[in-house]
Amino acid sequence: MSKKVFIFDDNKDILDLCTLILEGAGYETKTSSTSNDIIAQVSVYEPDIILMDNWLPDVGGIEATQELKRHPVYKEIPVIYFSANNDIKTLAATAGAERYLPKPFDIDELEGMVVSLIGR
Repeated sequence: MSKKVFIFDDNKDILDLCTLILEGAGYETKTSSTSNDIIAQVSVYEPDIILMDNWLPDVGGIEATQELKRHPVYKEIPVIYFSANNDIKTLAATAGAERYLPKPFDIDELEGMVVSLIGR
């Protein structure tokens, strides 16, 4: 069975690009343009890893990641925080993400990061 990646970003082009890259690498993907009700969204899909954008409408990436990391069941899901923000390292640390990836990102770097966290 394929490993599952949940991608949260409000930019449709980024969602499409990440889906293309990760499905091409053999992962199953789901996307969302909002991180509202993060626990409900994650509980329905049960991903192996999450890509979380910083700038999301309503509930931002930091708050959504922190909520996820406080949850007894979903706190172990690795989160790759990605953003075009210059201070992404600090944002990712504040959120509690395992890794961060600055936008624009290198396709091989994205794939390599996912593989290093959850395998193939």
